[in-house]
Amino acid sequence: MKGAKSKSESKNSRLGVKKREAPAVKKAPAKKTKEAKDPNKPKRPASAFFVFMEDFRKQYKEKHPNNKSVSVVGKAGGDKWKSLSEAEKAPYVAKAEKRKSEYEKTLQAYNKKLAEGKDAEEEEEESDKSKSEVHDDEDDSAEDEAEDDDDDDDE
Repeated sequence: MKGAKSKSESKNSRLGVKKREAPAVKKAPAKKTKEAKDPNKPKRPASAFFVFMEDFRKQYKEKHPNNKSVSVVGKAGGDKWKSLSEAEKAPYVAKAEKRKSEYEKTLQAYNKKLAEGKDAEEEEEESDKSKSEVHDDEDDSAEDEAEDDDDDDDE
């Protein structure tokens, strides 16, 4: 067997090719979990464009009653908004600013109420803890007395 390779030679030839190790992948830092949104928080006001779109949608539906595509209405509204002059946009900008000022007032009231609520919750938790400690002692003694009474009934 002159031309035949031994098993050890074939293994060595395969091992001769070194495989490259995959570069160490750095893991991204864990993403912070988002806090749950408060449903009572006031919603942000609409911009001037969206105030315009409220009126534009009504007009567009009257002119094109068969159109059911939202994207077509949005594109037509965007084109119309771009073609308006500053004077034509002014009423929508004014409405948007009015809504924004109202939003800021309600947001301040909401934040104030939220801050007061947190302070009240912290005080309430402290008082609950002190109450539970006192009540636990009373409950234990009441349970002991009840067990003693039960033992007397059995005899």
